[in-house]
Amino acid sequence: MPSVTLSDVAREAGVSLATASRAINGSANRTVRPELRDRVLAAAAALHYSPDANAQAMARGRTTTIGLIVHDIADPYFSSIASGVTAAAEQAGLMVTLASTGHDPEREIAFIEVLQSQRARAIVMAGGRTDDEAVNDRLRAALAAYRAGGGAVAMIGQPLFDVDTVVIENAAGAADLAGALHGAGYRRFAALAGPAGHLTARDRMDGFTAGLAAHDAALARDHVVRSAFTRDGGYEGMRQLLESGAAVDVVFAVNDVMAVGAMAAARDAGVAVGTGIGIAGFDDIVTLRDLTPSLTTVRVPLLEVGTAATELTLAEPAPEPRVQQVASTVVLRDSTPPRN
Repeated sequence: MPSVTLSDVAREAGVSLATASRAINGSANRTVRPELRDRVLAAAAALHYSPDANAQAMARGRTTTIGLIVHDIADPYFSSIASGVTAAAEQAGLMVTLASTGHDPEREIAFIEVLQSQRARAIVMAGGRTDDEAVNDRLRAALAAYRAGGGAVAMIGQPLFDVDTVVIENAAGAADLAGALHGAGYRRFAALAGPAGHLTARDRMDGFTAGLAAHDAALARDHVVRSAFTRDGGYEGMRQLLESGAAVDVVFAVNDVMAVGAMAAARDAGVAVGTGIGIAGFDDIVTLRDLTPSLTTVRVPLLEVGTAATELTLAEPAPEPRVQQVASTVVLRDSTPPRN
């Protein structure tokens, strides 16, 4: 048996399709006379018509959907943030639409435009930004167009786009890590610094360098290796570092998935992590629970970060963009045992 449509209801009630839609779904700027509404509702009941909840919300202006845009959902950093976003959305009676860009800024902009066309209520964007101003300007324009239509936006990353932003204290956390490693007796440092132009990687490198300087220590230029902000990037960067013969005690990778790749590269080269060389990361992703030796890192409360960003999108608009700082905590584990 074919499903009953809104056109069937309008025909049964003897009204236009537009009137039937306004009577059932509501309208942001048009009303229906009570007698017409009663007639439409009676027809809907007689025909056992079930209205589309999404259509109802769109008629009022916005759907019950939050769009979440991340760089790589396979990265546990983003999946943990997604868990926080989803939990906060469910508590508010909303659904989450997830988009993974594969680190492609053009796809990121395209996803914003899709969410705008779908009238998503809000967008949460997670991931570090780059210093490419042409890309940033296009993203800024896409976000402005979305917000002009009534949508709310919150970023997780750098506060560059005049929207509410959850900012992780990357530099402070990395500086604390450098101090903790120095305190554990490490003196010869190297870093897997991520790609040039990646602002999260830059913030963490700046913090780590400053933390070392505070203890009269430094990173030699040839001990800093650039590679992708991924597990494979960490593997390749560590391979290059080991093949160079650099005399180092400990390697700082600017995120945990890079550190995991670095540990794999060390094992493949016959270098024992912990006893032969120390490795540390940043983020404290959930998959570290199963890693041996356990990885020293900087813990970021990723679930809470996702929740905080979602709550910003659901809060009353503020006259100025809000910036919410999230502190990070050093966690020393077996991958960097004390050396003093």
